[in-house]
Amino acid sequence: MSQSTIGALAAWLAAGQTRIGELAIFDRYEVRHHLDLALDGLTLHTDPLAARAIALYDAAGAYRPLKTAPNLRRGWRLTLSTVEQLHDALDAFYPAMLAARVALQQGRLTVTPLRDTLNRQSGMYAVTRKITDLQANALIGSLCRTDGGCLKTILWPIAPAIPITSLPPEKFTPSGFTLPCAEACNLLIARAREVVKQPAA
Repeated sequence: MSQSTIGALAAWLAAGQTRIGELAIFDRYEVRHHLDLALDGLTLHTDPLAARAIALYDAAGAYRPLKTAPNLRRGWRLTLSTVEQLHDALDAFYPAMLAARVALQQGRLTVTPLRDTLNRQSGMYAVTRKITDLQANALIGSLCRTDGGCLKTILWPIAPAIPITSLPPEKFTPSGFTLPCAEACNLLIARAREVVKQPAA
């Protein structure tokens, strides 16, 4: 646990930041799904590691391979005692996002264009290098959209001179308690392989 990350979290809370992804933080260290703020009868948890189990499956019981997907299940509240416990819970809900947010704020976050990520793929994923810019743009628009895709703010382009145009401008603008996306994820790489391997129409 990084003391700089804990300090940054405390500063964000003191500045009035209460939302991170689908989470709402209130009454100092209580966490709920943001759609459950006004509800009673929620299942109470007091161990920060309960966040791991909560984040594991969606409401239908399906495994959540992408923890920043907007499908976090509801019906719970997590009441904690310290900022350290809150840090551990948030890190379980959204792994590595607090540290990435600090790195972004301090100008230390390394951003990798999609082409650089694809060019270092090997084995069965080496074929992803053949995806066209048009195909990549469409795939990103489908897979990474905030509504039903991923809550992260995209910081990388397709290539240094080739921006992503298939998503609205706010998808690329850090604001509030941003979940930074500094590099294309493994799910996008896997889908890029499927796109390239599809038979030509």
